Amino acid sequence: GSLSTFDLPIDLGQISAVARTVLTTLDETVEPGTTVTYGELARRSGTGIPARAIGSIMGMNPLPLVIACHRVVASDGLGGYSGGRRGEGLATKHWLLEFEDALPRPLF
Repeated sequence: GSLSTFDLPIDLGQISAVARTVLTTLDETVEPGTTVTYGELARRSGTGIPARAIGSIMGMNPLPLVIACHRVVASDGLGGYSGGRRGEGLATKHWLLEFEDALPRPLF
């Protein structure tokens, strides 16, 4: 579809201030059709946490399609993803990025 922003109240529940900052930064700075690395999101958030901690925060995201954690990728590939059917997280992440036309074009 064409909906790319959500105009609804967001309740992130009982998460830490750091996690809230990271998820808010993701929501406000990474547009549909684009990706950001775990390290870059850590830098943008200004929290001082390492890239590895970003992955843990993405895993606790209570609104994964609204705050699109599938757009956060590793510097050398897709990284992880816990959404979708059990055992199919990476396939789900790949599909979501493909749907948004956010996958890099193949060289050949």
